Amino acid sequence: DNDTNLIIIAATNRPDVLDPALLRPGRFDRQVGVAAPDLEGREAILKVHAKGKPFVPDVDLHMVAVRTPGFTGADLSNVLNEAALLCARAGAQLIDNRAIDEAIDRVQAGPKRKSKGMALEELRNTAYHEGGHALVAAALNNTDPVTKVTILPRGRALGYTAVMPTSDRYSQSRNQLLDQMAYAMGGRTAEEIVFHDPTTGASNDIEKATNIARTMVIEYGFSDKLGAIKWGDDDDQTTVMDGLQPRKYSDRTAEVIDDEVLKLVETAHTEAWTIINENRDILDELVRQLLVKETLNEKELAEIFAPIKKAPVRPVWLSNERRPDSDKPPVEIPDSLKRSVGMKTEE
Repeated sequence: DNDTNLIIIAATNRPDVLDPALLRPGRFDRQVGVAAPDLEGREAILKVHAKGKPFVPDVDLHMVAVRTPGFTGADLSNVLNEAALLCARAGAQLIDNRAIDEAIDRVQAGPKRKSKGMALEELRNTAYHEGGHALVAAALNNTDPVTKVTILPRGRALGYTAVMPTSDRYSQSRNQLLDQMAYAMGGRTAEEIVFHDPTTGASNDIEKATNIARTMVIEYGFSDKLGAIKWGDDDDQTTVMDGLQPRKYSDRTAEVIDDEVLKLVETAHTEAWTIINENRDILDELVRQLLVKETLNEKELAEIFAPIKKAPVRPVWLSNERRPDSDKPPVEIPDSLKRSVGMKTEE
C-alpha cells in the first residue's frame, strides 16, 4: 500500500484563513501551535548556535536568553552571528558581552545610524524624550525594569528605551497595560513640559498607546461602559473602512468605543505628566548623563532612579459597581512548586 504509514505535514502562519474542509478528520486534523521559545528554549537554542564560536569565559548564555524575550530561533542565531561579525571587524579573537549586547540591539532596533548632522538642540530633545520614557516606566508599579536608554540613532529611531521583563510572560493584567500606555506617552509628555513644543518624534509612541487602548476596549473587555464583550478586532476595523463588510456594532457603540479609548489615552498622558513633574530633577540628571555618555545601562539607571518618587497605586477597577471585589486573598503557591521553579532558574 503506497499510503501506509504516510503522514502529511503542512505549515502556515495564518490558520484562521484556511478552508474548514482542509481541517476535517482524516485530513489536516491536528494543529500544533509553534510559538516563540520560552526562556529554557531560548537558552537551548543559543547553546546550539554557540557551538564552534569562541567566547570569552564570562559570557553567560542564560543571561542572553533572559534579555531576549520574544526572540525566535532565527533571531537568536542572528544575534550570535552578528556578535561574531562585530568582533571579527574589530580584530578580536573572542566574542564578548559587549558584542552580544550590540548584536541584541541590532536585531531589535536595527544598526546604528552614523549620521553626524544632528543638531545639539535636537540631540537634547531626544535625550529628554527617551528620558521621559525611562523615568515614567521606573516610577510606575507594574512595569518591567528599565535596562537601557540610548540617544544613539538606530534604525528609524533617534534613540530608544529598553524595558525588559525578568521572566517570560504569557498574559498581561489591566494595570500592566495601563503602565505601558503611560510610559509610551512619557516621551511626548517630557517634550511638552520641558520645551512647551512637542515634536513629531512621538508619533510611533502615540500609535502604540492608541492601539493598546483600543484593544483593551474592544477585545479585552476592560471598559465598565461596554462590558466584557468582544466588539471587534483590528482586522474588522480595516475591512469596515474598506467597505468589505458591515460593522458588528451600532454607530452609538462606535462613539462610546472612541470615548473610552480617548479616556484611557488621556489618563495615561496625565499619569506621565504627574510623574515627570514630581521627578523633574531626576529627569534633568538623566539627560545630563545621556548627553555625555550617550548610552546608560541598567546599573547606571538604578543609581539615577534611586530617589525617584513612585506613582501611587491605582484604585481597584470594578467591571461593575454591583460586583465588588473580594477581601479573600488567593491561595499561597506551594513551597514544592517554588523550589522546582527555583531549581530550573539556577540551572
